[in-house]
Amino acid sequence: MSVTFISRLRQWGWVISRQPGGERVADDHGAAGTSDFDLVWCFFNASGGIMDIGRTYLDYNATTPLRPGVRDVLIKALDQFGNPSSVHAEGRTARSYVSKAKTQVAKLVGGSANDLVFCSSATEALNMVVRSHWDSVITLRTEHAAVLAPAKTYDTANLSIEVTNDGIIDLEALPSVIDTARMFGPRVLVCVQAANNETGVLHAVQAAGKLPIDVTTLGVDYAVISAHKLGGPKGVGALWVRPGQSATPLITGGGQEKGLRGGTENVASIAAFGFAAECAVKSLETEPADSQITQVFVRRLVEVSPDCVVIGRNSPRLPNTTSIAMPGRGAETLVIALDLAGFAVSAGAACSSGKVSRSHVIEAMGLGEELSASAIRISRGWETTQDDLDRFVEIWARTVKPSNGLRHVA
Repeated sequence: MSVTFISRLRQWGWVISRQPGGERVADDHGAAGTSDFDLVWCFFNASGGIMDIGRTYLDYNATTPLRPGVRDVLIKALDQFGNPSSVHAEGRTARSYVSKAKTQVAKLVGGSANDLVFCSSATEALNMVVRSHWDSVITLRTEHAAVLAPAKTYDTANLSIEVTNDGIIDLEALPSVIDTARMFGPRVLVCVQAANNETGVLHAVQAAGKLPIDVTTLGVDYAVISAHKLGGPKGVGALWVRPGQSATPLITGGGQEKGLRGGTENVASIAAFGFAAECAVKSLETEPADSQITQVFVRRLVEVSPDCVVIGRNSPRLPNTTSIAMPGRGAETLVIALDLAGFAVSAGAACSSGKVSRSHVIEAMGLGEELSASAIRISRGWETTQDDLDRFVEIWARTVKPSNGLRHVA
């Protein structure tokens, strides 16, 4: 790295960093940074001692901690070593874990367990759908990269639907886009996020694990669910396929999952996924209260930083998600400053390690480059307390205050 960041937060003194071969940078009290790593940060209190800063995780839309009880299910299932495709007792036991999980996950989306396919991730499931020999694929401009990338690379016509400044799908423009798509052939796939992962803006007024969802009511042909976004383990996802529709397997071989996903099932992770889905169904009962918490949280953020912009504030949004931009402040700088203060937030989707760039979602909403380059996402979950939110508002106010001296030094 060639950039050293130095941030003065009023109540803590200097944040110190030193890079190999670089200059020693001292704080107010004469302390100097020393490190074998590229970049190290230390907080000093008024007496010169290093502060022990607790951590608060507010990045649930990137991934979640395991829900209570999920780890126990995972470990118990690891002892069931049988192959789910085997007919002996050990195999039948393993199969029972998979079957139970299918019922649990299918209930989350209001579908049938017979129509559910387990795979490695939501990204794989989305690719299975997008690559299923469509004449054209229509996507929202604010879609997740897991949809946009295969739609662009697959040999098919690729059309986009605009969204409003509030992030809502432009329904008036949709019919003409569909008519254009039909010019390429009758098989048209329309991909719409239930909720945007960066802004929380709702399109279907339903989102698996965060709001009640029913595939029958929605009338969709496919639904994709990710385990690690609702309190399950990473490395497992699911695809629900409406009877009569098809999907293209990316991995073939053993004929598992009705031939749609080859390879011996990841029994332990699937079992944990099922339990997490069951927990998510139960937790949806608290959604109205969660919405009220968010409204108060957003109002307080605006009170302490009147120049901030809450993205999609006038739209229906996920109750756990707040996207906020501070004009003139880079998203990366804000994320780092908040991280140093003990808060984990993000700038957009977490799909590439260490990658922080302008949000294509906010640009697609027509809000301009300045806001897209300064927006961060705060997404809370079941371990978030009111005290966490209160402390975040306090730290946010100090972080964005013009007099805090936040800057970077090249």
